[in-house]
Amino acid sequence: MADLDVTRADAVLIGGGIASATLAAMLTELEPDWDIVVLERLDSLGAESSDAWNNAGTGHSALCELNYTPQDVDGSVSPAKAIAINEQFQVSRQFWTHLVENDRIGDPSRFIHTVPHMSFVHGMENADYLRRRHEALVANPLFDRMEFTTEHARLAEWAPLVSEGRPVTETIAATWSPDGTDVDFGALTREMLDFASRAGTTVATGSEVVDLRRMGNDWGVMVRSTADDSLRVVRAPFVFVGAGGYALPLLQKSGIEEIRGFGGFPISGQWLRCTDPAVIARHDAKVYGKAAVGAPPMSVPHLDTRYVGGKRSLMFGPYAGWSPKFLKSGSYTDLFESIKPSNLTQMMAVAPPNLDLMVYLGSQLAATTHKRFEALLEYMPDADMSDWEEVTAGQRVQVIAPDKKKHGVLQFGTQLITAADGSIGGMLGASPGASTATSIMLTMLEKMFPQRIEAWRPALQQMVPSWGTHLSEDAELAHRTLERTAAALDLAH
Repeated sequence: MADLDVTRADAVLIGGGIASATLAAMLTELEPDWDIVVLERLDSLGAESSDAWNNAGTGHSALCELNYTPQDVDGSVSPAKAIAINEQFQVSRQFWTHLVENDRIGDPSRFIHTVPHMSFVHGMENADYLRRRHEALVANPLFDRMEFTTEHARLAEWAPLVSEGRPVTETIAATWSPDGTDVDFGALTREMLDFASRAGTTVATGSEVVDLRRMGNDWGVMVRSTADDSLRVVRAPFVFVGAGGYALPLLQKSGIEEIRGFGGFPISGQWLRCTDPAVIARHDAKVYGKAAVGAPPMSVPHLDTRYVGGKRSLMFGPYAGWSPKFLKSGSYTDLFESIKPSNLTQMMAVAPPNLDLMVYLGSQLAATTHKRFEALLEYMPDADMSDWEEVTAGQRVQVIAPDKKKHGVLQFGTQLITAADGSIGGMLGASPGASTATSIMLTMLEKMFPQRIEAWRPALQQMVPSWGTHLSEDAELAHRTLERTAAALDLAH
């Protein structure tokens, strides 16, 4: 590295997605004199997992996602995880509100819209489950506007495309919440990085990080220009790895002890996207169902209203697939290169307990276009195949984490990895990472800057007034917060 062009920075953020954008916007306000550098491999920002068509765009608040409220063997439904997810999304809404109210970013309709969130099931057993789920959640102030029905007429009001063509004798159940949102995380990413750039942060696209090494008390981040293959090094005492699926191999390159034993399992996917404007105009909801046996959470079927680039759309899916790539624009060798002596045992150990996932992925890969369309008909009985086209979704790398016995456990969530000395951290995993990125970055700041966090606390509480409290435990504060953020973000409430 000594012969290369070396520059210094106070912080380097790797990846131009929602995680790095959130952190860049925060640090820009907390430390306006810092030299912050954001490095993105592609020529555009927010083009991988944060891109609107590479994710579901759901403002994940557990209003409709049934995997956050599992049913116990005794039939009980615990609301704990759903409440925690909703709390985290409210943190994001407050931060976005702060950015809008203080003219850090522009018109919120560029990235967020009100779209009611629904859960829909059929069959007596599933209807009973959904009723108990509703009862468990509606007592909480974050969920108290959620409605429940088993009536076909009510379903027709909420989601006519789901109701039409469905036998009136079919046992159905649905919940509906007016507090749901659709988020274009790619647009939001670009808004936040534009603010950071205007405030002095260096945002460099076409800059691929190829190595991470210790350089005294700093990290040396080796960067290759994708335009001319030239190499340079950026030295910084703090590095954040927000590179989506590629966060795992980059953290492995760093050699920190905390990444030992961790692996990744990539999953790809596809959507069906409606091409008929008349059909698109008749649906205004995100309708989530129950996942198939063995399906990962991001493969829960849903029929969604989307707003992408300001244009209203309708999609269904996702259909799971498989590729060894860790990014949509990655390499077919990504998975194999991530297997190291330190995680080989964990990688091998996850297969036997997850045979149902392997069977599910196999069935998805073997499914024909007509077979996939049959899945849409369960949610939209009158759908016309000619009105839909296939769109490839983004890559997700699920975390394989070591347990206490150093076996591997496949996790379907987001995990923050930080070095013991607080000099480097990264975000692994997938959903609901984009929706909860603000909460995750606040946790990261606490872990990586314990000596600064108290000085930052007043500014952080300006950004997120509820930080450190639980909205779910204070109905008045919860309602006041929801109303404030809805007004600032121009959402119906």
